[in-house]
Amino acid sequence: MTHDEAIPPSDRHAPAAAETSPDDAGRRGADPSPGDPSPSPGDPSPSPGDPSADDADRNEAATGETARGDRAHLRRLWRHRGTTLPTPRRGPQQQLDLDEILDAAIVLADAEGLPAVSTRAVAARFDKTAMALYPYVGSKEQLLALMQDHACALPPWNDPGTTLAAGLEAWALAFFEVHLAHPWLAALSWAESAQGPNERDWLERLLTVLSRWATPLDSRTPAVTMLYATVRACAETAAAYRRLTADGAARWRANAEATRDLLPDLPARYPLTVALPPVTTPWQDAPRAGLIAATRLLAAALTPS
Repeated sequence: MTHDEAIPPSDRHAPAAAETSPDDAGRRGADPSPGDPSPSPGDPSPSPGDPSADDADRNEAATGETARGDRAHLRRLWRHRGTTLPTPRRGPQQQLDLDEILDAAIVLADAEGLPAVSTRAVAARFDKTAMALYPYVGSKEQLLALMQDHACALPPWNDPGTTLAAGLEAWALAFFEVHLAHPWLAALSWAESAQGPNERDWLERLLTVLSRWATPLDSRTPAVTMLYATVRACAETAAAYRRLTADGAARWRANAEATRDLLPDLPARYPLTVALPPVTTPWQDAPRAGLIAATRLLAAALTPS
């Protein structure tokens, strides 16, 4: 695994696009730079009715529109950390507050899951159309990225400062509670990380713990990957346990008993599995207890003997 594959996407920085003024763009369009090859007399030039010229113009316009949309999204994402929100170039001034929009979208996702979230559904909560919401949040994918970062605001907690294990446990449990409060966060792909300020705050706080206890530099990337993956998996399981009804739990136990009745030699087939002790009782608390145990194992591995 390479360094870039191991580090969570929240720590991957995409190079910022160079900003140019309209005057610069105009100069580039009118005057080739010294390094640009000048067209020779024998080079074919597209005729006014050439379809390839129309396609090139459309592709260039689409690329420019995508870049403007991405830059507007970044301004929304970092709106509380030094950027200003984009304003409409025409039409009425904005009447809604982006934080209120994201709060409403998060409430919807918490209650009904990500499939229920759409720009139309969120806009309806403000008696607006999906098109009216677009200037505030951008596309559906950009809305989800804004929701992800908004929901992940770093809560206050005091670093125990006693041991590496205690520091990792405090970070992991805080991150666990955020994912448990918003189970849909675990459904969002790491490959499309929001890369927003709140997400980066979590990583910086974890790296601060690892740095404070002088963990080996080459161990920090895999440690980060292990913690992020473990927290997400444990929180996802804990959320599923919470959704499990009494009937569902009874059915699970009945199936387990029926399996033992059908296969009386099950312990002989899987002796190590059967002998495995539970991390805690009751079983509903196993994800949280398992997370704590995992952080302690990791801390022990990172602590020089």
